[in-house]
Amino acid sequence: GLSCMELMMADADALNLYVNYFLAILNTPLPQHYDPDLLAQYFVSRPHILVFRTVQILFAFLVGAAKVQMFKKASLTTDATHSSSVSNEGFDASQYMVGQLLKDTFLDLGPTFIKVGQSLSTRPDILGSEISEALAELHERVPPFPREDAMKIIEGEFERPVSQVFSYISDEPVASASFGQVYQGRTFDGALVAIKVQRPNLLPSVLRDIYILRLGLSFVRKVAKRRSNISLYADELGKGFVDELDYNIEADNATKFLDTHSKYSFVMVPKVLKQLTRKRVLTMEWVAGENPRELLSLAKGISGSIAQLSEKQKLDAKARLLDLVNKGVEASLVQLLETGLLHADPHPGNLRYTPDGRVGFLDFGLLCEMEKKHSRAMLSSIVHIVNGDWASLVYDLIEMDVVPPRTNLRRVTMDLEDTLGEVTYEGGIPDIKFSR
Repeated sequence: GLSCMELMMADADALNLYVNYFLAILNTPLPQHYDPDLLAQYFVSRPHILVFRTVQILFAFLVGAAKVQMFKKASLTTDATHSSSVSNEGFDASQYMVGQLLKDTFLDLGPTFIKVGQSLSTRPDILGSEISEALAELHERVPPFPREDAMKIIEGEFERPVSQVFSYISDEPVASASFGQVYQGRTFDGALVAIKVQRPNLLPSVLRDIYILRLGLSFVRKVAKRRSNISLYADELGKGFVDELDYNIEADNATKFLDTHSKYSFVMVPKVLKQLTRKRVLTMEWVAGENPRELLSLAKGISGSIAQLSEKQKLDAKARLLDLVNKGVEASLVQLLETGLLHADPHPGNLRYTPDGRVGFLDFGLLCEMEKKHSRAMLSSIVHIVNGDWASLVYDLIEMDVVPPRTNLRRVTMDLEDTLGEVTYEGGIPDIKFSR
């Protein structure tokens, strides 16, 4: 009983409803924190973003794989006519070159993959020492972004010209990392400071890449028919990475770390200048000191500024390096077993050996808080390892939440006893091959 005009109006209303529905989806803002469900809602209407980036990632890794194969063929040809690629010192040059190619691939793919590469560089037990050594360059040799962009970010965060915020900022960054770069500067009261500025447009690219990683891990889980939800690895990375993008959180972390460890004379933590810190700009006290890698090079007689180091200079560098190692171990044990507050990213680029002989910590984007029961269990485990009490060690591992539920504890104990056996002592020190 409807007229033609009424039918047309009903169709127009239905069309308007659909248009408004899709407009609402397209206008859904990008989440400002990591939430896989909100990200799914955001990207479901923007599949072209995911498809384009996925193709870009696959192409980069295919090119990298092709370069590795070409290098391996060239190495085989060289090895057939000359000597082995493994040097007398046990350094595998071919593996190091694979690491270099992998490093270049991560650099091409941007900040998220650089961050993943940095994490992988700390696991020589998985990748091998040569690949890890190559990836370790991602900690300190990341190409900087233009100074003009950095100054715009500072002006945008403080809503006034840079000249009204700092009296001086260096022309070039003193360090460039995956998520930001650091300039040396001065405040108007003359204090020397480190100014960390975040890379432009970082949040969208990080959320996009982590979401693609999550989809990839979910696909692998289905193909491999795994019970455990391996996409939770992406969620853990996503939460950590996005938190690192808010420098107010890092400023709070640094202040907390300083308050917790200020009583330890061998630990140096820079103070945060809260009035000169915003979400994308962090200002901290300048830490003067030697980078551990530079100190290691000096101890080996290698210097970029001095043609030939004297024996005294090398011995002095070795003494400073040994002092850094001793205090670094002590600082790690203090964090792990006493305070329970750990610097979660202590790679060489984030450490300094200060002129007064302290271990200086930098970059507090990631902190880890230990539960008291875990610290106590770790202390107990040291005693039980030294005494060869493997049954008690298993219960320490349970207290650390390392042993999964429904594990056959008797079997684990027997395996430990069979593998490690009786503890032998050399010069009063237990000789335990715990890597077994």
